[in-house]
Amino acid sequence: MKWKGRSKSSNVDDRRGMSSGRSNSGGGLGSLSPMIIGLLLKLITTKKGLIIAAIVFGVMYFTGNNPLNFLTGNTNQVTNTTNYKGSAKENELADFSSVILKNTEEIWNGLLSNYREPTLVLFTNSVSSACGSASSSTGPFYCPADEKLYIDLSFFQEMETRLNAPGDFAQAYVIAHEVGHHIQNITGISDKVQRMRGKVSQTEYNKYSVKLELQADFLAGVWAHHSQKMNQIMDKGDLQEALNAAFAIGDDRLQKQSSGRVVPDSFTHGTSAQRMRWFTKGFETGDVNQGDTFTASSL
Repeated sequence: MKWKGRSKSSNVDDRRGMSSGRSNSGGGLGSLSPMIIGLLLKLITTKKGLIIAAIVFGVMYFTGNNPLNFLTGNTNQVTNTTNYKGSAKENELADFSSVILKNTEEIWNGLLSNYREPTLVLFTNSVSSACGSASSSTGPFYCPADEKLYIDLSFFQEMETRLNAPGDFAQAYVIAHEVGHHIQNITGISDKVQRMRGKVSQTEYNKYSVKLELQADFLAGVWAHHSQKMNQIMDKGDLQEALNAAFAIGDDRLQKQSSGRVVPDSFTHGTSAQRMRWFTKGFETGDVNQGDTFTASSL
């Protein structure tokens, strides 16, 4: 893949080397903050109460607790590991991810009017998002609440070793797929699916989830089509790398690997064949309008 020397995105939030966590909700200050805030507001109306409030917040400050987090009930904590230096390979993957994100920005700004560029968050081990906290085991994900993509770069190594899906274009497919979810978010598609939760059975909702994921695969294929057309970014064999990745993360294959059995009603992302098919359709057509997985007669 011809990515080196290309422009990087300015929409990258590099949190590598930071650890994030959530205070224990059972006994944390955040769970009591509404009640305590009421008491403190009453106290500060008197001179004695003002002194007590000042002492409370002073103790919090000097013990490393942000009083503002206490007042808002925000108990997320982020600790910066100083002097973090990634390996040469990891830093190259960070540069690569930034270049791919920039490329998606160029493509989708040209294809969609009023496109809002998402932010890519690079993290190590765990991360806090507007959708909650997550660990590396979650894999790459998109949070619609803050319009950010989250990736622990170690996932790319996992693709190569555990999933047998190596290659830089396979990695680019992962980023493009998450950008596909961003497009579904800003166009209102994700919201329509989310509103179905609780209104239909879990089995039926899983079917909607599969259609959402396959459409994101299709959009990744559309990106690849136009990126190759405009920038000749692909080398021989790159398309096969993306298809290998799509095959590797099919629900049927992953279930077969983990438990030895396949349960179609529990699928949430689609089979290997479906994921490959919809990526290929996006790549071959390059036409956003041909990716309506929700009304397709077959997936």
